Amino acid sequence: MKILKSLPARLLLAIVVGILAGLVLPEQAMVVVVTLKYIMSQLIMFCVPLIIIGFIAPSITRLGNSATRMLAVAVVIAYASSILAAFMSCFAGYGIIPHLKIVSDPESLRELPAVAFQLDIPQIMPVMSALVLSTLVGLAAVWTRAQTITSVLEEFQVIVLEIVKKIIIPVLPFFIGVTFCSLSWEGTITRQLPVFLIVILIVLLGHYIWLAVLYGSASIYSHRSGLEVLSHYGPAYLTAVGTMSSAATLAVALDCARKSKNLRRDLVDFGIPLFANIHLCGSVLTEVFFVMTVSKVLYGQIPSVGKMILFCLLLGVFAIGAPGVPGGTVMASLGLITGILGFNADGTALMLAVFALQDSFGTACNVTGDGALTLMLTGYAEKHNIKEEHREGTLV
Repeated sequence: MKILKSLPARLLLAIVVGILAGLVLPEQAMVVVVTLKYIMSQLIMFCVPLIIIGFIAPSITRLGNSATRMLAVAVVIAYASSILAAFMSCFAGYGIIPHLKIVSDPESLRELPAVAFQLDIPQIMPVMSALVLSTLVGLAAVWTRAQTITSVLEEFQVIVLEIVKKIIIPVLPFFIGVTFCSLSWEGTITRQLPVFLIVILIVLLGHYIWLAVLYGSASIYSHRSGLEVLSHYGPAYLTAVGTMSSAATLAVALDCARKSKNLRRDLVDFGIPLFANIHLCGSVLTEVFFVMTVSKVLYGQIPSVGKMILFCLLLGVFAIGAPGVPGGTVMASLGLITGILGFNADGTALMLAVFALQDSFGTACNVTGDGALTLMLTGYAEKHNIKEEHREGTLV
């Protein structure tokens, strides 16, 4: 069927089939599902550092003498987006949470069976190491005018593109299908979701409001249509919902951004992999609202304004260093939750559980917001007369 050739259609079909299968499969069959999920996850995550190095380093070399400035601009707008989203969520929390009646005792889940066998595929390096390495190598190649390493990086990007097109994207629908099958079988979808349904819906609304703010601001600043960029992001949004990982969604996000006529190709290759690791506006927005909710549920009060301001400012910093994997933001900021907000073990556990319920949607907001920030970079480059360098290689 023609419709099944479309990536969004395949992703939606994988989600539906996965949920239905999880409702009826016996435990013996789930052993196979869990094993397949583990192997595909290992394969996808192994490729993430390769994608980061393959796109960011050569993109920096193509920016030439403007590389350092563009990197600084990217980090600043990513941090600004995260903390402004956090403050918006904080203000909403003070206005909404006191009027909500929230159940705080989620039902227990069925435990997934263990994998039949483990096929470990360790990454060549951690995601943050790949990000730092690609940035330093790219900048150093520009500073030293290293022609040989620049050519090697260009060829490496072409190789990574082929890996993405012929391995990662075809595998993703199956990975998403088994992921939703696991969630359905263990009961996350059927039991846990209703517990904090109202809060999750509020957070989802916050995601869409913030995306509207980002794309509206990017359109005004760049004088280009943000809606045109957003119109290509359906597959990336669905993939992020399924993988719950900005890193695992990176290949599809690059594909979507490259289809936009309003984004410069060199800045797509530079910005999308970078923002996938440092721009976590949806996750930050979610975490702020949830810590306020959990504090109200367990401790009878919302944290003070002073504590929340400090928490939001530092959370933006921690988000830049958080890994783009499921739950990366909340895991990286556990020290803030316990140290600044004073959460005990019960509060931390509940926070992790509730965050996990919507983690996929927070990730989808992160990934989709990256397009708006890349549009801002495009506008900045045009305003400061930073020229684009054309080259071969595309995702199709």
